[in-house]
Amino acid sequence: MTVGRRNWLFSDTPDGATANALYLTIVEMAKAYNLNLYEYLKFLLESRPSKEMTDAQLANLAPWSETVQALCKNKTE
Repeated sequence: MTVGRRNWLFSDTPDGATANALYLTIVEMAKAYNLNLYEYLKFLLESRPSKEMTDAQLANLAPWSETVQALCKNKTE
């Protein structure tokens, strides 16, 4: 419980908790797929996902997408 305490500091509303959970999920998924976190977040912000996007368009933004892997792969290995 102590590890996540700071992560939930600003989750004083349901919307804040949802936003925090989504952000942390994106970060952990990027780590799991060995992506450069900065490059992946930059890619997502430049792509601006929205509710109007099709499933195929959203799939191209996922960390397991070949496009994302090519653009954001962690180069340290």
